[in-house]
Amino acid sequence: MEPLGRLRLGVNIDHVATVRNARGAAYPDPVRAAKLAEEHGADGITAHLREDRRHISDDDIARLAEELTVPLNFEMAATDEMQAIALRHKPHAVCIVPEKREERTTEGGLEVARDENRLAHFIAPLADAGCRVSIFIAADRPQIEAAARIGAAVVELHTGAYCDFHAEGRFDERDAELARLRDMATLAHELGLEVHAGHGLTYETVQPVAALPEVMELNIGHYLIGEAIFLGLGPAITEMRRLMDEARA
Repeated sequence: MEPLGRLRLGVNIDHVATVRNARGAAYPDPVRAAKLAEEHGADGITAHLREDRRHISDDDIARLAEELTVPLNFEMAATDEMQAIALRHKPHAVCIVPEKREERTTEGGLEVARDENRLAHFIAPLADAGCRVSIFIAADRPQIEAAARIGAAVVELHTGAYCDFHAEGRFDERDAELARLRDMATLAHELGLEVHAGHGLTYETVQPVAALPEVMELNIGHYLIGEAIFLGLGPAITEMRRLMDEARA
């Protein structure tokens, strides 16, 4: 079997901002964390500017867009406000995600199939501005086919269910979800979409996803920020990078 190509690692720095905002202080600085992630093997930085600004702020996005030397993946809801912000900063990529005020974190994939017309018109100006448009979706055939029809360049497959099943010891369901991720990654690739994956990935769960040949990028955040408390951010990223590379070998 031929070795798989190198898998990119996007580090999400949202929860550095969560810690900062808990005290209303200027530290820890998520932009500093992003730069440290760059130094330790991150191929890109992901940041989600939520409508309620619960972690990342507008100023964080402006600084990231100005100061990063690796690509910025700007996660956002499909709202006029967020579209305007993205068009102002023109990040390398925008990832359209579902968003509810009451959720602790993104709970599922975007419903594309029921909202195709609006989403097609929503993403067109972003693509025209040079942003790679990614859609965060469940590993579900109708959603992937709809993402291709609306003109997205990328789909990011939601790995949360797979990771939750593993954490709960529900291994048969975990394996079924991994098979679904594998099949849907293949489908997305066949439809001409670049395939990314993320949500809830840990050292224990990353390798089976990293080994999927169609997956080109993983976006990982909360777990790495948690591990950074014990290991430091640089070593936490280095270990994730090692596991990803091992899985691709």
